[in-house]
Formats: sequence, C-alpha cells, structure tokens
Amino acid sequence: MTMVQDMPDTSIPTPHESPRPTIGALFRRRPELVSLAILIAICVIVASINPAFLQPSSLIDMGRASVVTGLFALGVFAILAAGGIDVSFPAIAALTMYSATLFVINVWPTAPMALVVVSTVVGGAALGALNGWMVHTLKVPSLIVTVGTQYLFRGILLAFIGTVWLMELPPQMIAFGKAPLLEFQSGNGVTVTLPMYFLVFPAAALLTWFMFNKTLMGRAIFATGGNADVAERLGYNQRIVHIFVFAFTGALAGMAGIIHVCANRMANPFDLMGIEIEVIAAVVLGGARITGGTGTVFGTITGVLLITVVNNSLVLVGIPSTWQRVVVGAFILLAAAFFVKRSHKS
Repeated sequence: MTMVQDMPDTSIPTPHESPRPTIGALFRRRPELVSLAILIAICVIVASINPAFLQPSSLIDMGRASVVTGLFALGVFAILAAGGIDVSFPAIAALTMYSATLFVINVWPTAPMALVVVSTVVGGAALGALNGWMVHTLKVPSLIVTVGTQYLFRGILLAFIGTVWLMELPPQMIAFGKAPLLEFQSGNGVTVTLPMYFLVFPAAALLTWFMFNKTLMGRAIFATGGNADVAERLGYNQRIVHIFVFAFTGALAGMAGIIHVCANRMANPFDLMGIEIEVIAAVVLGGARITGGTGTVFGTITGVLLITVVNNSLVLVGIPSTWQRVVVGAFILLAAAFFVKRSHKS
C-alpha cells in the first residue's frame, strides 16, 4: 500500500508576489498625505458650493495670506523636529519689524530696503539664538523658556520702543509691499496683484528642504529630536543644534515681520499676537510630532495651505468667521487621534 504525503511548498515567492502597500499603510508612513487629502476635499467641496473660490482673485488672496504664516511655520517645524517648541516667534517678529520701521522713519528715511530686510533677519536671528542658548544652558523645556521670552520681548517693545501705530511708512517700504510679481484685471475691473514678496515663502521652503535633506545640520536636528542622548553620543553638539534651530526660527520670524508691515503698509506693535497656536497647528497637521524627530517641509507647506484655505473659505460657504477656530481645533483633534493610532500600529 503506497502512502502519499503532502509535501510543503518550499518555492520562493517572486518579488511580484509581495503584498502591495495599502492606502492606510501609506497614510501611516506619510501622514502629510492625510492633510493633503483633506485639503483637496475641502477645495472641491467649497468650489462646488461657491465657484468664486476658484477665481484667480481668491487664489491670489490666499497666496498672499500664506506667506507670513508659512515663514513662521517653517521655523516652528525646525524646532519641533529638534524636539522643542517655540511660542516667542510672533514677539520676535513684532519687536524686530516695529524697531526697524521706527528707526527708518526717525533716523534714516532713505535706508535701502535690502538693508532694512537684513537688519530684521539678523535681529530676529539674534533673539532666537538667545532662546536657544537659554534652552541649552538652563536645561529646562523650551516651552517654558519661550513663554518667558515672549513676554520679555513684548514688554521691551511696549515699554521702551513704542505703542503708537506707524501709519506713514517710508516710500521704499511701501514699494516693497506693492511690487507686483503677477498683475491682471479681474472680470469686475479690479486689479488683482500677486506681490513680489510671495517668492520669499517658496525660497525659504527650498532652503529649509535643503538644510534638512542635504546637510549634516539637518541630520543633527532630526537626531536630537529623536533622542537627544543618543545624538550626543553620536557626536552631535547639542549646544550648536539648539542655538541654530532657534536662530533659524528667529531669522524667519524677522523676515515675516517686515513682510507683514510692508504688506499692510503700517506697523502695529500689537500685531501678530495669538498667531502662534495657528502656526503650530499648521505644522502638526502637516505631520510633525510635538515629541520631535519627524516631519517634512512638504507636510509643513500642506498644513499651512490647509489652515489658510479654512480661514479664507468658510465665509464663501456661508459659515461665520467665528467658526474658524472651531474647525481648526477639530482638525487638530483628528490629527492627534490619527497620529496616536499610527504610533500604536507601528
């Protein structure tokens, strides 16, 4: 009697037989794609309800609105990637932009605009470096340090520099804010202008991408955010990393501040208060973790566009502007739930 025994299949699967990644796995690996999907969905819904959303004037308005928030967000992304958090950047922007504007008006009315921009960027970098130095030296969480310096910088501005709105800007600052990159007539005869300063945002995004993907400092920042002790054992100088990321954020804040002044054609020392929550929300929605070590420039830009679209499109669909924070808060909670679920599955 012959016994027939099933032999196990020992054949080696070919590469074509490997399982394909699911959409859920792709979203867990690239969380910024979740924000991109939400952004596209919102644009489609709003455009279907109110086609005016897709008019060039509306799109250009959102492009202008994204510049200052985007510059802030790129800086915050750098600090979050290093495992820190900063809430003092609006105060840095306000102090540098108001001081520079006041100096030009009262001391040097013919100052070259390039020098004005450089002075705000350098001043912002210096204030940011002070944040980084204190975070490293005092060995306390960066949130505590930057809450303190936020009040310190605002206090210096209001107590020693000025509280008066500067309504008459020098002509070179007005020209900087009005210089057109793209200009055309809309259907109702209104001239729509995309200003030249819009290019600063994509230029800063490219610079940030290069820093994180092509330089040793970018690797050091991610390593510090992932595990500071391990990064130090690997030879990364934590003092340099902390001072650099906060100085980088301060420099972008100074740039954002002077653009804000020139775009609005006035300098208000009380401007930009409370914007830090919105900016941090944009970065988190873009896939960066508060705990550090993760995130992408593409995700940060996506988060900025998502916040900008929400802030500018609710009115178009008949939702009061007072609901903006409700919607943004709901997005943050959804993003937090997604990231917690993602970490558990990982």
